[in-house]
Amino acid sequence: MSISIDGKLVSQTIREDIKKETAELKDIYAKVPKLAVILVGNNPASQTYVASKGKAAIECGFEYEDFILDESTSEAELLALVEKLNKDKTVNGILVQLPLPKHLNEELIINTIDPKKDVDGFSPFNTGLLAIGEDCLKPCTPAGIIELLSFYNIQTSGKKVCVLGRSNIVGKPIALMLMQKDYDATVTVCNSKTPNLSDETLRSDIIIAAIGKSEFLTADMVKEGSVVIDVGINRIKDETKKKGYRIVGDCDFLSLKDKCSYITPVPGGVGPMTITMLMKNTLKAFKSQWGIK
Repeated sequence: MSISIDGKLVSQTIREDIKKETAELKDIYAKVPKLAVILVGNNPASQTYVASKGKAAIECGFEYEDFILDESTSEAELLALVEKLNKDKTVNGILVQLPLPKHLNEELIINTIDPKKDVDGFSPFNTGLLAIGEDCLKPCTPAGIIELLSFYNIQTSGKKVCVLGRSNIVGKPIALMLMQKDYDATVTVCNSKTPNLSDETLRSDIIIAAIGKSEFLTADMVKEGSVVIDVGINRIKDETKKKGYRIVGDCDFLSLKDKCSYITPVPGGVGPMTITMLMKNTLKAFKSQWGIK
């Protein structure tokens, strides 16, 4: 029987630490971190995510401001807002909620954010620092995975890790993190063209699934006692549910839970960690910008 990794518990523990440190900094310096979030358009999922980020920021004792822009906002207008926030010394973290409307160049917009305020950790500057093992603002979901492994004392040194997916948001950065000297893992990154995928997963001690395919990883693809980290969030039809669907991950939890030593559930595993790591990055950015150790 595996141990279910409780992302809600770990997330809340970290948030309490952030809240405590923020209160202490306020007492000493009479200021707190400020997060600015930009949302363009009316995508319901994006609206929900932005609301959750605002709620978390306020709970942590941060200042928070959101900028809700019309779907028709031009690229020039959005870039001007980003530049304004870059220059605003009271703003420590800037986040542009993705996806953006199709007429806007996401890469250009993200690259315009001051790397010191890039609390999503997506800028080429922070990506480059991550690649060479230097201190930086790390992408939130991979950073959350690292926190989960640490909290449960799951060893990575000398372990074989298989990452399913090569996205810039999860796959690539988590691979870069785990191969650094702090973690010393041997990492294989797989994609849709990887032949005999099961051969890779069966020889792995830790599997991180981030491919966006419902319940793709099954018990016959993992060895006994492996650790499975499920990053996927997928909707599948379920007429028994009020909404007509349920949320599942990229892993078949029911078949895997009796074979793994540790596994993250969906929901309640990696998901809660992402916003918490955004808060941690905002606090880190604030301290860095004001020279606070």
